[in-house]
This record gives sequence, structure tokens and C-alpha cells, in this order.
Amino acid sequence: MDSDSLRAVFLGVVEGVTEFLPVSSTGHLLLVERFFNLGEDNFWKSFAILIQLGAILAIVVLYFVKLWQTAIGMFTDPAARRFVIGLLVAFFPAVVIGGLLGGVVKTYLFNPWVVCFSLIIGGAVLLWVDQLDLHPTEHDATAFPLPMCFGIGFAQCLALVPGVSRSGATIVSAMLFGSDKHAAAEFSFFLAIPTMIGAFVYDAYKSRAEMTFDHITIIAIGFVVSFVTAIVVVRAFLSYVTRHGFMPFAWWRVIVGTLGLIALALGY
Repeated sequence: MDSDSLRAVFLGVVEGVTEFLPVSSTGHLLLVERFFNLGEDNFWKSFAILIQLGAILAIVVLYFVKLWQTAIGMFTDPAARRFVIGLLVAFFPAVVIGGLLGGVVKTYLFNPWVVCFSLIIGGAVLLWVDQLDLHPTEHDATAFPLPMCFGIGFAQCLALVPGVSRSGATIVSAMLFGSDKHAAAEFSFFLAIPTMIGAFVYDAYKSRAEMTFDHITIIAIGFVVSFVTAIVVVRAFLSYVTRHGFMPFAWWRVIVGTLGLIALALGY
């Protein structure tokens, strides 16, 4: 296996482990690429986005029955139709804001300094949320009120900044809007499906002229590895966060961000 394939395997594992944890998969991929000298050119920036679809496929597999029932009942079952509408409402802000600012963000904010500061700030937010005495009123991820869905979708747009964490932004906002931890995490998983598919299609289209057969092969390797890894991680995370909260993930963010800033200040 050549060096690029090994790189794809390693980054695929990082993506699969971090995509659904509130620690920022994109941020971790950018830091790994920087400090392990795994490439910071445009292809590897696109790679970090494109292999997210592998992790999303893990959600489709794990929730296949629920998603299939929703799909076939969308036109006959009011509850299924309501769930789909809620996801579309939550997805809408990412379409607009991501479409308008995605290129600018990728050009100017995809750098390790931004990632490190975002990790630390996001860690502080998770620690704060863990200390709140919340009284959730929403316990079903498929039945969130539409204004709540829109608010979660708007919060998701903060994750355009690498290091913020899409899952962290959506889970935290859902909890602040009244969801329990389990339902908040599940809604974050479901919302990831249209969001990441949209990001995949957008970035694949924008990068199409730069893609070679070798690039596609490398992306396929990262895709498969992230898929397999995410399947293992999702169930464990959902079980853990429901019972214990976010403190380990918060401190992980703060530690990684702080060590990253120290390394950057020393010239690494």
C-alpha cells in the first residue's frame, strides 16, 4: 500500500471516530494533516469533506428501518411526513448560508489557528451546557416543532467554521431548545444525512476538474474506512452521552486546542 493510501486509511479512521462526536471531524482532520505532514493542498481539503459521506452512510445503515419506514410512509403517514418536513426545515439554513459562504470559509478559515481556537471555545460551551439544569420537553427526534428544527439548522451553520463541530452545534442547540440528550443526538444524526450529502455533491462538483483516477481511489479508501469506523462509534456515543454527558469531549477539545496552539506558536 502506497503512502497516499495509508494516509487515506489513517484520515478515514479519524473521520469515522470524530464525525458524530462533538469534537469536530474537519478540525481534527486539518490538525492531523498539519502536524503529521499529511498534506494541506486543495485535494486533501476536499478529501476531508468528501469522506464524510462514508460516515453518513453508517447512519443510514444503523437507522435503515426507521428511515425506510419514513420514506415509504412520507405520502400517507402524517408523522413520517412531519419528520421529513422538519429535516428539510433544519437543512434549509445550511443550503443558503453554506452556498453563500462555503467557498470563503474554505479559503480563509481552513487553517489550524482557527481550528484550535474553535476547539477551545466549543469545549467551554460543552462544559457550560453540562452544568445547566435543563428540563427537556422533547423526547422524540422525529417530532420536534418546526421552529425548533429551524433553530437547530441555523446553529448547524456555525460548523462551517472548522473546529466548531456540526454534531456539537446541533446537539447543544437542540438541548437548549428543549430536547433531551438522546433525542438531540439522534436528530443530529438524521440532519447529518442531507447536510453531508449536500456538502459532498457541492465539493465534488467544485473539485471535479482537479480529480484524477488516483484521487478517486484514495477518496474511496477513506470513504470505506470512515464508514466502518463510524458504525462502531455511533452506538457507543449515543449510549454514553445519554447517561454521562459531554465532559470528556469538552476537555478533549480544550486539551487538543491548547496543545495545537502551543505547537503552532513554536513553529510546528
